[in-house]
Amino acid sequence: MGIAFESLDSDIAGRCGRLVVGRKALRTPALLPVINPHHQLVSPRELHDMGIGALITNAYIISRSRKFRESACEQGLHRLLDFDGIIMTDSGSYQLSVYGDVAISNRETLAFQQEIGSDIWVPLDIPTSPDADRRTAEQDLAVTIERLCEAKELFGGDAPLAGPVQGGIYPDLREQAGKAVGELGFVFCPVGAVVPLMEAYRYRDLVEVVMAARRTLPRSACVHLFGAGHPVMFALAAAMGCDLFDSAAYALYAKEGRYLTTHGSFRIDELPDLPCACAVCRGHTAGELRTADDRTRLLALHNLAVTVAEIARIRQAITDGTLWELVDERCRNHPQLLGGYRELLRHHVELEAYDRVAKRRFFYRGDESCARTEVLRYQRRLAHLQLERDVLIACDGGHREGYDDVLLFRPPFGPYPPELKETFPIGQSEIPAWDAAMVRQGCRGIRLLAETHSGCRIQVAGLGDWSAIFCEEVGDLAELIG
Repeated sequence: MGIAFESLDSDIAGRCGRLVVGRKALRTPALLPVINPHHQLVSPRELHDMGIGALITNAYIISRSRKFRESACEQGLHRLLDFDGIIMTDSGSYQLSVYGDVAISNRETLAFQQEIGSDIWVPLDIPTSPDADRRTAEQDLAVTIERLCEAKELFGGDAPLAGPVQGGIYPDLREQAGKAVGELGFVFCPVGAVVPLMEAYRYRDLVEVVMAARRTLPRSACVHLFGAGHPVMFALAAAMGCDLFDSAAYALYAKEGRYLTTHGSFRIDELPDLPCACAVCRGHTAGELRTADDRTRLLALHNLAVTVAEIARIRQAITDGTLWELVDERCRNHPQLLGGYRELLRHHVELEAYDRVAKRRFFYRGDESCARTEVLRYQRRLAHLQLERDVLIACDGGHREGYDDVLLFRPPFGPYPPELKETFPIGQSEIPAWDAAMVRQGCRGIRLLAETHSGCRIQVAGLGDWSAIFCEEVGDLAELIG
């Protein structure tokens, strides 16, 4: 049967790809709604109509259910749920994290997942709480790796097994786990035990954990972010290279009367109108939705529609090369998300290895844009410019005689040869009126040019009111003239 993954397009570390499980295929990024057969708010037909090709359910719950266990074993999981797409089953690890123990072993849960016809089986990994000390995280990780090895030994390399990456909040343990999972041959690799981080809005820690796991996982691996449920953070996760998300949030929020959007969640009782174009919102007023007998189901349908639409928006951004802009927009909806975005920018060297060299355009959106991969990659390449002795950087674009080379200046990138004026990123960039942050970053480009061309005499003209920033960033490495 087996699992295979192919990346077809990319931006930052985000990918549009194709996940193949047996004879079934799924476009990624993709959402796997969490389905509890005891409380199924959304029907398989409604999932199909939304274009959802995969879901996740809990094998442990089914195995302990008097109502569903026998049917699952006799009819199979797909008939039980009336869904012919890809079905992934969780092993009981979530219950393990909540209750501290489950009445099933690793062998038993894997055998049960195989028996009921699950498409993707998850071993009984040990989710480590973010509050756990290092020794506990190490012990949990050791048990998880043992169970992954056991799964491979029991079912072989072609079994549709997931290889969860654990390690708590310790980046080196996440790196260790990613390396081990890759060496064991897992193609489908969920990053686990991150729900508490998201629930506590610890997005900086989330970025550190995911980037650590991605650092050592094979590039060919399909990365699943366990429990990522709110659409506002999907773009950030996709930029780190997460291909799949599973969510019960659409249902859990609905039960609480909460209405999801890409810029936050709202209580339906507080909304005077419904700011969405899904079938639920166009078929009801806010007042009608508040008082509907099936309000919970309708809210779940809306929440799922918004979530699926955001996944499609992310795929389009990856295709267009505008994922940075989407991340910037989404992460400004909450201070902690903005902190996660800034933490991601600290990993620009790693991200540059994934990011495409040319894109349609670069949009400047404030200080964070100065640390994007496109800017820092361009500035590093200034070292490769071949220049003669006397160099002028004309920041005002004016023409001056008496120089061997004349460069122009465009912040936040810095100096550039006129021949690059129409090329990415200089040409295909939307830059507003200069601000201090972009000029400062541009001056850092001048400094890098001067440091890598010590045999040149570099003069800079036309900076006007920005001369103080130039002096701070460049010093005496280049001469500022009128």
